[in-house]
Amino acid sequence: MVAAMLRVDLKRLLERLNPYCIDVVQAAAAGTAARGQCEVRVEHVLQVLADDAQTDFGLILAGFGLDRRELGPLLEQVLSALPGGSTGRPVMSPLLIDLLQESWLVASIELGEPTIRSGSLLLALLGSQSVDGSSPAVEYLRRISREQLAERFADIVSLSAETEPAECGQTTPVQATAPKAFSEPRVSGEYLRRFTVNLCDKAREGVIDPVFGREDELRRLIDILARRRKNNPILVGDAGVGKTAVVEGLALRIAEDEALSPAERRLPAMLWDVTLVLLDVGLLEAGAGLKGEFEDRLQRVLADIQASPTPIILFIDEAHTLIGAGGRPGGSDAANLLKPVLARGEVRTIAATTWREYKRYFERDAALSRRFQPVVLDEPSVLATAQILRGLKSRYENDHGVTIREDAVDAAAQLAARYITGRFLPDKAVDLLDTAAARVRLSLTGRPDALDRKERDIEDLRREIEGLMRDRQGGLPVDEDALRAAWGRLDVMKQEARTLRDRWRREKLLVDRLFTLRAVMARVTQAPGLLRDIKPDDVRAELAECLDELEHAQGEAPLVRHEVDPDAVARVVSQWTGIPLGKVRRDEAASVLGLKYALRERIRGQDPALETLTRAIRASKSGLKEPDAPLGVFLLAGPSGVGKTETARAVSDILFGEEASLLALSMSEYQERHSISRLIGSPPGYVGFGEGGVLTDALRRRPYSVVLLDEAEKAHPEVLSLFHQIFDKGGVSDAEGRAVDCRHSLFFLTTTVQETPEQDLPDNSGDYAGHNQPAASPHQADRRELLERIRPQLAECFPPGLLARTTIVPFLPLSLEALEEIVSLKLTRLAIQAEEGRRMLLEFSPDVVHAVARMAEDSGSGARGVDNVLRVEVLPRLAEAILRRSGTEIRDTDVRPAVLRVECEHEDGAASRCWRFLVRELTPGDE
Repeated sequence: MVAAMLRVDLKRLLERLNPYCIDVVQAAAAGTAARGQCEVRVEHVLQVLADDAQTDFGLILAGFGLDRRELGPLLEQVLSALPGGSTGRPVMSPLLIDLLQESWLVASIELGEPTIRSGSLLLALLGSQSVDGSSPAVEYLRRISREQLAERFADIVSLSAETEPAECGQTTPVQATAPKAFSEPRVSGEYLRRFTVNLCDKAREGVIDPVFGREDELRRLIDILARRRKNNPILVGDAGVGKTAVVEGLALRIAEDEALSPAERRLPAMLWDVTLVLLDVGLLEAGAGLKGEFEDRLQRVLADIQASPTPIILFIDEAHTLIGAGGRPGGSDAANLLKPVLARGEVRTIAATTWREYKRYFERDAALSRRFQPVVLDEPSVLATAQILRGLKSRYENDHGVTIREDAVDAAAQLAARYITGRFLPDKAVDLLDTAAARVRLSLTGRPDALDRKERDIEDLRREIEGLMRDRQGGLPVDEDALRAAWGRLDVMKQEARTLRDRWRREKLLVDRLFTLRAVMARVTQAPGLLRDIKPDDVRAELAECLDELEHAQGEAPLVRHEVDPDAVARVVSQWTGIPLGKVRRDEAASVLGLKYALRERIRGQDPALETLTRAIRASKSGLKEPDAPLGVFLLAGPSGVGKTETARAVSDILFGEEASLLALSMSEYQERHSISRLIGSPPGYVGFGEGGVLTDALRRRPYSVVLLDEAEKAHPEVLSLFHQIFDKGGVSDAEGRAVDCRHSLFFLTTTVQETPEQDLPDNSGDYAGHNQPAASPHQADRRELLERIRPQLAECFPPGLLARTTIVPFLPLSLEALEEIVSLKLTRLAIQAEEGRRMLLEFSPDVVHAVARMAEDSGSGARGVDNVLRVEVLPRLAEAILRRSGTEIRDTDVRPAVLRVECEHEDGAASRCWRFLVRELTPGDE
């Protein structure tokens, strides 16, 4: 009961403050929160009062010969000693509440005024017994005589900013009626101007970019705004799909219609002469230190909109930040302030939010969601994104002062969709094109990055040489070979820097000449009469010659770019994603045509399977597949260790640029019915709802992917039914109802159900292993025979409908020749790794390749057996030899790297397929 009375008294006290004192208390609360302190003390209020010399407080200090600037350090001394670390809203200290009560008594009884002003606060402070008099700031203020201040009060504050002249010429305190909890706007529409941005003014000033490709969504937005009630659309879509752009498009249309006659306007009559304003939620929250202040500001903004003589439409971007803003402890929900005005149609509101936040804040509040009409914005296609970029191209050309080619626009849309993950079109494509244009602009005005990097490397090497020279002069042992090698590298790097500098200057001159010729060509074309002595054909010929010379000077890595081309866009993508530039620039058609040969470089001994796979992918990529089906669905059936998983990795790397485009799902983890929620997300009411699914989230972020379902036969039938739907419809909906497009993905299912003995399989030792097969190869017949033999086993594990929608690709056991090729590949990689990391050359005798392949064949685990033999038999001996030679400290300064040779021999008395591996270092004589 006492607590309730205290809250009522505090509210009444706040209502008795004049506007200036309300602002002071608010600023003191904000300062307290910024310091991380939990209580608003008297010193906090005094610190704000000391900042203004034209109020009662400042005039009183000056009238009694005190300097308010001396008060600041005394207050800071007290405030800095207070504990901090609080994250909640500060509350008023009991001493401050007591001071406000005493101030009200002084103002009403002693001064006869209806409000509390800063002079009343000072009078109460000087006569208060509760305020700590030991405080240096209070002690300083008590140099003022309270009796003299009370006598001279009216004269001292007559020129105060807290006093305004009345009609009769006398001075009376501002605001004769009691104020509300927070200061009233002194001018109509003040809160609207403080906390909103006029988008129509921005459109008239040309600040807003033109909007393309969203005409349908804009039409639905206008339809909802034209309603009589519940005329509040909410734009829902993923971040970056263009929600804000649609509203900006409405502002542009409003501004454009103002200059047209009524018959020419495109908007309906109820939207003529309206104003579209953006609510600044961050500014609305800033400085709202006291409970209820945020809600009060919002209520006043709504009141200003309702009172405006011009119809106003309110736009709340990221609306979930506003709905959740008041939901903090100690605050009321701002949604409750919006619901009444939205339901009555008094304030037309456009909101924008993401799907996740819409479900979290809006769908859970039925009363709030009922007042909004969703307008769903899907991610535009690559073709639609290219059209949007073409519309924006001229704006970016003017801003950056560069030319953007048409093929660069197409490349930006395609590469952004394919390689940039975690974001959505068109936002990521616009940023990509903007960055490429900025890079071109920087190359025209600044030094090239290649030259800067080379000069930094020279400085680093020079410091290293200086350190070695200083050590030698100090009598310390120095590796003379390393020092000579460093000097040699320094000379080479200096020459490379000079070459780069000459290239840069040459390219810069050619680019300047190109721009001059283009300017002349433009003048000749636009105004032929001005330059009569110049023939357009001559200028065109000189332009062509300059372009050829520039292309020859630039080569593969231009230092100065004169326009935004696909290569400039690809370089930005490569730097953003880490994908090698060559893979980004590679043409998709060329990648598909060369897929079979690229796969053969990584997958050995499975030529018929690779042939089947590449033929199906080529057909899909050429547009001959079902329009609503994935790019390809393949069931790779065969023994363990024959290259099924490696095939999926290789396809992901070759077609989509990197192995990170592979989503590998082990179906042994999805053997329960409820595990389907891990793929598409948990349904409403279950733990994990709203967190997304492994499959749906991955495909939404990266639609161009390879999905590998490893050991698919172990999945629960309900899980297989889900993929049956994906393979049939080319898409799936997650637990939140959002559609996921799977038409650009490749699906690989692997299974080891085929257990046919090797001797019963078609021979895979001769033609199968090689790359050059005879024209009359029996592989297709062998494949069909094997397919018929394993189909009954597949039918036991997979439903017929699923098998009917997959391309079954049989994988045969690896022959000895194929295993030897795999061993050679792995040993080559091992040698490269040793040379780059340890500066050691590795050699392997031919017997080593044969021995490892034989031991892997005996293990029966295919290519995995190769890895096991190398890991157990070869690598430990090789590592021992490396460490024995170099000790625990591996040096990389030797001019001549060591050469280690790996050999093998039969173990004495052992079986014919048991070998012992030896490692020895070759001397110059052995070589």
